[in-house]
Amino acid sequence: MKKYVVIIGILFVWIIGTLFHFVYEWSGENLIVGLISPVNESVWEHMKLIFFPMLLFGLLTKNKDTNPCQTSAYYAGMLIGTLLIPVMFYLYTPILGGSNLVIDILIFYLSVFIAFALSYFLSKNCLLRKYNGLLFFAVTLLMVSFFIFTFVPPSLPIFSTP
Repeated sequence: MKKYVVIIGILFVWIIGTLFHFVYEWSGENLIVGLISPVNESVWEHMKLIFFPMLLFGLLTKNKDTNPCQTSAYYAGMLIGTLLIPVMFYLYTPILGGSNLVIDILIFYLSVFIAFALSYFLSKNCLLRKYNGLLFFAVTLLMVSFFIFTFVPPSLPIFSTP
């Protein structure tokens, strides 16, 4: 993965992810749109802000010559970046006694940056190539989970509006 692609990817996901925050409402609460954009203010739904824009960017920039090391690294970056949102949220909210909009926004931007930085560095050393299938499965499982839990959320705090 080239450095300029990483920079473009970060900017792309920052912009598209930010827009995705509002797309469900703008669409008149269209169910199809709700599959890929947040339908409420829960932490789970906000994980979509990085996952789907990063997935889209990966699909738009993938070509036949893509290095297998890059593919596995990108999957890992997507997963880690997405999972950083609840990890950081649940680390800071007990300390402050609740959520803070500015911190939540910064968590999104930082998660995107870390996701792409991790993808870049992992693509250079090719550590995850042998796990490409497993990482693809994890990305697919997370995507299917977003689809299911958007409309049938379990009774867990991550699925509730804070």
